[in-house]
Amino acid sequence: MEDKSIKMTLEHIAVWTDRLEILKDYYIRYFGGTPNQKYSNPQTGLETYFITFASGAKLEIMTLPKLADHKKKTAIPYKGITHLAFGVDTMAEVDKKAKQLEASGFPIVRGPRKTGDGFYEFETLDPDGNRIEVTTISYTDTQSQPAV
Repeated sequence: MEDKSIKMTLEHIAVWTDRLEILKDYYIRYFGGTPNQKYSNPQTGLETYFITFASGAKLEIMTLPKLADHKKKTAIPYKGITHLAFGVDTMAEVDKKAKQLEASGFPIVRGPRKTGDGFYEFETLDPDGNRIEVTTISYTDTQSQPAV
């Protein structure tokens, strides 16, 4: 039996990177995030930012002087977190963000497209190769639609 007396929220998701400032700037510029002041631990070399988005969701990006090299899998599905999703209000906003990211040199991996479960979305990669989705919560036939 689940205990509903405790309301759980997703506080944040954390990502390791060896390009802390580049990733911070990416999420500020393209997704409207607001960073906190950088935390630095001089004993361990750990540096982090929490980036807060309009919904209240947070992304923690972290670095250490020595991180193991991890080759990102671009084929999905694979085990583990597969993407971060950012929501916008309309299909036109999905299209606009896709064009902005593509014009800035970020690949559009898939889409924009309608999904079978009622979303309109595209997928891209951030500077570290993490998969990012931009999506509408739902779509209607009255919204503008590009050819898929």
